[in-house]
Amino acid sequence: MTVKHCAAPRRLSPFYPIVPDSAWLARLAPLDVKTVQLRLKDLPAEQITREISAALAIAEKYAIQLIINDFWQQAIALGASYVHLGQDDLALADVAAIKAAGLRLGLSTHSEAELATAMAVNPDYIALGPVFETKLKAMPWAPQGLERIRSWREKIGQTQLVAIGGLTPERATAARDAGADSCAVITDFLTHADPESRVRDWVAWETLAETRESENCRIRQL
Repeated sequence: MTVKHCAAPRRLSPFYPIVPDSAWLARLAPLDVKTVQLRLKDLPAEQITREISAALAIAEKYAIQLIINDFWQQAIALGASYVHLGQDDLALADVAAIKAAGLRLGLSTHSEAELATAMAVNPDYIALGPVFETKLKAMPWAPQGLERIRSWREKIGQTQLVAIGGLTPERATAARDAGADSCAVITDFLTHADPESRVRDWVAWETLAETRESENCRIRQL
């Protein structure tokens, strides 16, 4: 097992659901989720603005740490606190403007070269995927596996590490043990027959994960 340092305030939660719109966020918000990414796709500009505004209002009401995917300019304009970028988006983004606005930054990585590119801008977290096979979309990368999580953990030091791709609560425990701080989840609850029930399963898993980490930290401090 890879040893992680005790969590700092407002770090990403172990369970990190990704939702496609503000309506999904509204469904999950009462279920005690703490970190959520809003991943909007193929929408006109005005609808993107409305969706981010609505999501920010929901997040404020429920004290959710909301991460906006891709749309960094709208995130700055609307007062978001966190943005996530893929490698293509990173190449076009004004990282200096993002940081000057006080936003925290998460970045996707799938290879050693992408990790080097991401770490060069000093992100708040690095996402690695797909850890396991995922059915969400066709991926040009083979599953990374737990050993790659261990490798990334060593390479990025204190930077937070997010595992994504093909995760279930059982697999998420293994990902955490390998060194991931947080587990991003999409398909496992979005395609479930009862999404709210599945999210409750994940929240229960998160509670156990946090309890386990707190106990490990207490032991290390003795």
